Amino acid sequence: MKAKIIITPKKAVLDPQGKTVQSALEHMGYAGVAGVHVGKYVEIDLAPGTDRAAAQQAINEACHRFLSNPVIEDYKLEIE
Repeated sequence: MKAKIIITPKKAVLDPQGKTVQSALEHMGYAGVAGVHVGKYVEIDLAPGTDRAAAQQAINEACHRFLSNPVIEDYKLEIE
């Protein structure tokens, strides 16, 4: 199993890196870009036989305590 985590800035938080990418895309001629949000992608390989529910709970806790900053970031966790 694998845990896939996508961490992005909250919509209300200023994202200077996203604004820079958006500006660069516009200057390169890519029209119609309304917004860009730059985040992080984390993949965690889970050991064979790991309980899915326990892994979900533990990784949610890790996301909240360590992998993301819940004040300014949202995350989406998927276990496959």
